[in-house]
Amino acid sequence: MASAQTALYLSLKIAIYATIINLILGIAIGYVLARKRLWGKNLIDTLLTLPMVMPPTVLGYYLLVLIGRHGWIGHWLNQWGINLIFTWQGAVIAAVVVSFPLIFKPARAAFESIDRQLEYAAQILGLSPWRIFLRVTLPLAWRGILAGVLLAFARSLGEFGATLMVAGSIPGQTQTLSIAVYEAVQAGDDQLANTLVLIISVVCIIILLLISKLLGSKVPHQY
Repeated sequence: MASAQTALYLSLKIAIYATIINLILGIAIGYVLARKRLWGKNLIDTLLTLPMVMPPTVLGYYLLVLIGRHGWIGHWLNQWGINLIFTWQGAVIAAVVVSFPLIFKPARAAFESIDRQLEYAAQILGLSPWRIFLRVTLPLAWRGILAGVLLAFARSLGEFGATLMVAGSIPGQTQTLSIAVYEAVQAGDDQLANTLVLIISVVCIIILLLISKLLGSKVPHQY
């Protein structure tokens, strides 16, 4: 049971950090793509959405190429004594990459659905662009963004493939709930596996119920 508690704590910590990072990035990038005229906007959207359909192990391999000790970025970080492989911070990066589209897509859709006349009216009243965003745009888009946040949190909590590739399975350090389930099944520990599966299932059900209630019983299947 102690191993289950440790895995749950680690999974929650990784999921919370990943969700906070994605919340900031998702709102910023979603707003830019929803409001600005950019060359290659569709290509950018496609690239940012790729983690939603790409196998997690492939994403994990790409991350190894980038942040591994001999990777493009990892080699430079290693010179400063920073190593992200086989660490919980590396697991956070994996969770960020895998779950990012689940916040980015709803955020962009929420911003695009806002009546621009409301923003123009606020501009006429003398509000600065930053105040318009905080007092008009964001409050109107918060339901879609929050739904994406909950989905991304659930996805981060259950992430397996990319995390295993980047962070490995070190008990107490990088062994998340999903990885612990895999290890328990491999070891024939059915009792531990059943406990971990029950925890993950209950959390995911609660999150889906919250999303359903938030959106008026309409879960955003398109995301």
